[in-house]
Amino acid sequence: MRKAICLAALLAFGTPAMAEPFHHPFGEWREYNNDWLAACPDAIHEDAPDFYGYSCFASTGSQELNDANLPAYKLTLIHNRLDGALDLAITISPASGEYDEEREMLLRFGGEPPTSLTLGTDLETRHNTTNQFFLIGPVRETVLDKMRDRNAVTLSVPLEGVEKPVETRLSLRGVLASLDFMTTYARKVAQY
Repeated sequence: MRKAICLAALLAFGTPAMAEPFHHPFGEWREYNNDWLAACPDAIHEDAPDFYGYSCFASTGSQELNDANLPAYKLTLIHNRLDGALDLAITISPASGEYDEEREMLLRFGGEPPTSLTLGTDLETRHNTTNQFFLIGPVRETVLDKMRDRNAVTLSVPLEGVEKPVETRLSLRGVLASLDFMTTYARKVAQY
């Protein structure tokens, strides 16, 4: 009997909790997937000035927080609900300092040479933002493929006036589940 109770407890509490989508009062479906939060707004607004109006998105952030008590560094996956395209953005918003756009950002996936990201060639800003950098060109697909297969990435960001770049480790646990959620909920809308 004792073994049966232990086995039942092990099965009940020993496995990770399954992510369950839930409807948030802000008007979007959300799902927590390990270290990522994925969301799909209830409505699609084709003419929206930013991706929030027509996309689902998922993100993870750094342990380091800025003055607004938000992650200083963030990765965001963006699933365009109109055409199915997948984007990746890096948000840089530390408590002090700004990204030095003259120097390369680096992504390090363990055991491989770093992936260099240069503004204008591999990165661009969109939607009237100054601290969110979207990956462009062939590097985007390369990085997205690595994110699907890895557990973590180290982001190295050079800040203006600081010699040594800031390095932060970002979890990739939950990327696949977040991509599945965004694909599933991309067409679940209350209004279109």
